[in-house]
Amino acid sequence: MYSFDYHRPGSVADVAKALLANPEARLLAGGQTLIPTLKQRLAQPAAVIDLGGIADLKMIKRDGATLVIGAMATHDMVARSADVKAAIPALAALAGGIGDPQVRNVGTIGGSVANNDPAADYPAAVLALGATVVTNKRQIVADQFFAGMFSTVLDAGEIITALHFPVPKKAAYAKFEQRASRYALVGAFVADTGAGVRCAITGCGAGGVFRSAEIEAALAKMFAADALKGVKISVANIMGDIHGSAEYRAAMVPVIAARAVAMAV
Repeated sequence: MYSFDYHRPGSVADVAKALLANPEARLLAGGQTLIPTLKQRLAQPAAVIDLGGIADLKMIKRDGATLVIGAMATHDMVARSADVKAAIPALAALAGGIGDPQVRNVGTIGGSVANNDPAADYPAAVLALGATVVTNKRQIVADQFFAGMFSTVLDAGEIITALHFPVPKKAAYAKFEQRASRYALVGAFVADTGAGVRCAITGCGAGGVFRSAEIEAALAKMFAADALKGVKISVANIMGDIHGSAEYRAAMVPVIAARAVAMAV
């Protein structure tokens, strides 16, 4: 990799100062994407700012009807948390199905959401649960946060500090995974929020994670797996690759969503 300056601040305020001093710096959360990118010399930042030394970003707590998870909570912390298991067991199960133990002990929820990989699991949970992304500058509702593949509305110098998840009546996540990486070829997170049904699809959207209006409409009439029989998903915004064509993935979306619904009920 290319040489760069390394910083490990102890607070979010210090991170913001470091970003002001190094506009071309990159933030390091779990490093599951950044470190391989640096090793392959696909990125050449002037500085890397490590968020690992900020203890406040690792908290997980229940606050009334909201589950609060710090951006630097690892996948393993989310999977094992008693608060997450009690409030949103589907989120704990999702975290426990990411990668392998090495990935789960290093990768973070904030890093995954900020990176917005089109095959990542967390973006589906954030969108389906109607979570709020909290940064050092503002609060952003999930429906306004994701802006396309590997893209979000985060501004330069903006740092995710926590995610606020409303506790749903019931929810579940199911995915058809690529066995080597455990990334989702098609993943569906369904949630009965009490105010309505939401379903977010990951792994197959040409523009990244998205909500499925067809599945939500069917489940609004009857929150049961059988409600999705006959539901068709257009291939217009579905991607294809060596692992599966757009037509195959589109056909799998209602199947995987039905599995998630069956788990939820």
